[in-house]
Amino acid sequence: MTEDVFEKEKINLTPEVGFDLVGIDYFVEPGDQLYLVEHFEIYQDALNAKKDRKNPEEYFILYKGAGGEFFCR
Repeated sequence: MTEDVFEKEKINLTPEVGFDLVGIDYFVEPGDQLYLVEHFEIYQDALNAKKDRKNPEEYFILYKGAGGEFFCR
């Protein structure tokens, strides 16, 4: 996946409020590889859900900071 396409996907999936647990599907075309797993209101809940996955490194958490910047953890 090119970095530019990946960044656009992350921005499109980032919620206005709360935290989204997102997964990566490596078997589909670039531009459609990210998918929403679950939305959380509390970061710790999203982090715990990520840690509970079989392969946590294949998931990440998307959210916006106080200044509207995009974060991915």
